[in-house]
Amino acid sequence: MTKQEVAKHIGQMLDELYPETPIPLDHKDAYTLLVAVLLSAQCTDERVNKVTPDLFDLADNPWDMAQLEVDQIQHAIRSCGLAPTKAKRIKKLSQILIDDYDGEVPDTLKDMKKLPGVGQKTASVVMCQWFGMPAFPVDTHIHRLAERWGLSSGKNVKQTEKDLKELFPKQEWTRRHLQIIFYGREYCPARGHEPEECPICTFVAEEAEAA
Repeated sequence: MTKQEVAKHIGQMLDELYPETPIPLDHKDAYTLLVAVLLSAQCTDERVNKVTPDLFDLADNPWDMAQLEVDQIQHAIRSCGLAPTKAKRIKKLSQILIDDYDGEVPDTLKDMKKLPGVGQKTASVVMCQWFGMPAFPVDTHIHRLAERWGLSSGKNVKQTEKDLKELFPKQEWTRRHLQIIFYGREYCPARGHEPEECPICTFVAEEAEAA
């Protein structure tokens, strides 16, 4: 099989396992999704979903968030990793949204990545999950699985994102991103991974032997 054919077969396996791909972070609009994704760095989605209700009770829009003290934000998100830094960024990006974008989250990658703490992955998640724009967010987990499955030999997430975008059709990018995350948690973790109990790793190994 070519790498393209392997990717297609992996896509079919993911569709069978995860026909539905709900967004794992609780949110109600682009702003609350942006904040939730920013919080998810160095933190599990489960933890973020436990933290955001208290935070959004205090402020669920840029105007209210910008009025809070950094200490108030930090206290609400204290159980998330890097809470002091994230609190400063949430307050600062909220003020920038008010000053430069009339309180709205910009709908382009270029503008969103100008916001404090918003990199390629965070912006891509909001672009595809809220604005419906084709994007393939790649975090360290997807980067690890893409390498493990032979879909990318990229040394960084930027190269892996490029490789995956070339292998999967654009209309599949959003759901593949979530499917790979779900699959990694259930079958292909970083630690304690049992390749023989992992359907995709088993398939990839068999193809490598047959080649």
